[in-house]
Parts: sequence; C-alpha cells; structure tokens
Amino acid sequence: MKKGWRFGIGILCAVLSACVQPKPLDDYGLAPSFQLTSETGQPFDSKTLAGHVWVADFVYTTCDGPCPMMSSHMRQIQNSTATEAPDVKLVSFTVDPKHDTPAVLAAYGKHFTQDPSRWYFLTGTEDQLSDVGLGFKLNKVDGSLTHSTRFVLVDRRGHVRGFYVTGEDAFMPRLMHDLRLLEKQ
Repeated sequence: MKKGWRFGIGILCAVLSACVQPKPLDDYGLAPSFQLTSETGQPFDSKTLAGHVWVADFVYTTCDGPCPMMSSHMRQIQNSTATEAPDVKLVSFTVDPKHDTPAVLAAYGKHFTQDPSRWYFLTGTEDQLSDVGLGFKLNKVDGSLTHSTRFVLVDRRGHVRGFYVTGEDAFMPRLMHDLRLLEKQ
C-alpha cells in the first residue's frame, strides 16, 4: 500500500510540475536607442536590432582585465545559439573610442571568431557611448576605461529583460536559459 501511495504522489507531482509556467522575466524598460559606427566603418542604428533578442556588453580592446573573458563568453553565446537561435544578435560597445577604431574593433572581433552577421562591435564618441551606457543603467564612458562587467539581455521589443554579472556563479547558464525563454516568445 505504501508503494502505491508513493507512486501516486510521484505521478501527481510530475503532472503538476508539467503545468507550472516559468516565472516571466522582469522588464527593466526600453533599451537606449543609438546611432554608432560598427567595426566595418558603417553606421549602425539600434533599429537594426528590432525584432531580435540580443545581448550587450561593454569592453575595450586593450583591456587585460575582464574584457577578454567577457568576449569569450560572447563567443560562447554566439556558438551556442548558432543553430538553435540564429536570429540572436550580440553587441559589444567599446568604452575606449579614442583607441578602438572600426579597424581595431574588426581585428578584435576576428580574434574572437566573430560572426559579423550576428555580433557587432560598436564605437562612437564618448558622449554617444556614455548615453548608451547610462541608458542601460550601467556605466558612463568618460575616458577612464572603467566599465560594468554585466551582460544585458534585450527582448524583441527592445526591452531590457535581464542583467548578468560576469563572475557570478552560474551566470552563463542563467543568461542562456533566459535567452532561450525569450526566443520561444
């Protein structure tokens, strides 16, 4: 009798857990709009990202701190989504526009095996980039090269849906989980 009761409880739990909807992601408001320059030297408008789930970060090419690891994580996202979610876009904003010209960003992207149809490296003036950083509620770009180590997840409607701190335990699995949730919507 005890075995039958346990089996019944197990079946009930399985049925109920299948009915539970995942908790919706928070909505932190609209991502900032911007008009910058890509690593190709061409203008890049944030409208290009409309209708796509995308991930953003802030780096600079001469960084010997967290930036190479952050760019490796972006490559990992690029590779992980290549077949299952090829419409996901990646955007890396420089915090060193004086040094990170389009040509320098292109070489940096090549080093990290960037897929240029999905991963964009953007530069502009300090003021333009600062507006973007502050628009994401992350950091000002002021020549100091200090920047947030957070990744930002943006949905198809241009709403910020999550912040993920590099170095936090399990931040990549959480980011990938949330990205997949948005892709299914």
